[in-house]
Amino acid sequence: MNNSIRFYVFGALMIGLASGCTNKAVELHNGIWRGTLTTDSTVDIPFNFEVYDSLGKKQVAFLNGRERLNINDVTETPDSVFISTPLYEGEIRALKSTEGLVGTWIKHLPGKTITMPFSAEANQNYRFVKTADTGQVNVTGRWSVQFYKGMDTTFAVGEFEQSGSQVTGSFLTTTGDYRFLSGVIDRNTFMVSAFSGSNPMLFTADITDQDNLLNGKLYAGPGTVMRWSARRDEDAMLPDAYKIAGLKSGNDRISFRFNDLDGNAVSLDDKRFQDKVVIVQFMGSWCPNCMDETAFLAPFYDQYKTKGVEVIGLAYERYKEPEKAKAAVLHLKDRFQVHYPLLLTGYTNDKGQVEESIPALDNFSAFPTTIIIDKSGAVYKIHTGFNGPATGKHYTDFVQEFKHEIDSLLAQ
Repeated sequence: MNNSIRFYVFGALMIGLASGCTNKAVELHNGIWRGTLTTDSTVDIPFNFEVYDSLGKKQVAFLNGRERLNINDVTETPDSVFISTPLYEGEIRALKSTEGLVGTWIKHLPGKTITMPFSAEANQNYRFVKTADTGQVNVTGRWSVQFYKGMDTTFAVGEFEQSGSQVTGSFLTTTGDYRFLSGVIDRNTFMVSAFSGSNPMLFTADITDQDNLLNGKLYAGPGTVMRWSARRDEDAMLPDAYKIAGLKSGNDRISFRFNDLDGNAVSLDDKRFQDKVVIVQFMGSWCPNCMDETAFLAPFYDQYKTKGVEVIGLAYERYKEPEKAKAAVLHLKDRFQVHYPLLLTGYTNDKGQVEESIPALDNFSAFPTTIIIDKSGAVYKIHTGFNGPATGKHYTDFVQEFKHEIDSLLAQ
């Protein structure tokens, strides 16, 4: 279904329900709701959210495993509900009905808008099935994963915890993780999903035996479908994140000059960064893994700025228009209380444009990428991707190692 048809259907639905069902419509009840987004192939991606009151106003929290993402931009009318997620440039527009909520999830992208049918039912805290059969296999542990897209294969590591029939975990890749996934084991079927206002995802697979997940399907957004499989492997590892990107031969440092959000030019040559350990974050407000990294770097900077550490965020946005890019980055800055400078590079999130903007870079492959610069101004290490809190011990180990690296550079 193309976008124009989706909006036509949504408009017709609005008119029909508003004219005939308003008096019978349910309220936006506080409590746990079960929502679904329907793909182009009519597969439902389920998720849960909580409606609650804060200072006399309705708010929503998307629930995925241990993650709780609070959204305070909720508007309710007698017959409709509007949930806006400005950080993700998305929104849910829904009508109240006797069954709950029905409407559309809308995501705004440069040059296009994507939509998916949305529905939700109140007082339902299950995600996939009300009563699941745990089956004979427990998937807790580490898995070697292959994703197949056409003739290309991508390697990942899956880590899951199962309690009863409930499963949480994530997939780790060289560019970052799939964040918080939550679901169930029902007999011989593995099912996990995630939605926090952006990037709806559903993973399914057949549990063929104790050590294999086969016939896997990944549904992402309205139209992406990818095959995958997994084999239990407690020794599965990703390539070293510090050995993916580098500098071109003959270079030992990077340089740039971009404007901050107030229009002031900022360069590594500025006095503020001299004789300091500097962390340069390549990021974008559109990037969920970048948000996880920003959530780590913001308090890290507040803790370390008096010790001789500076952080600079280089924003590569989807929009070339300066005002649109600035508005998107401001949302991220406010959301995570970022006190280090965020610079508008004027380049988009095309990886080729990143190397164009910083010619010394070689093999830049992912957002986020983080460069650590020592006190002399030389590049010390380059870290590709970011595996956030959803990866559990991997995240805590990274935080510990990162702080150890910075402390060692400060001591030199």
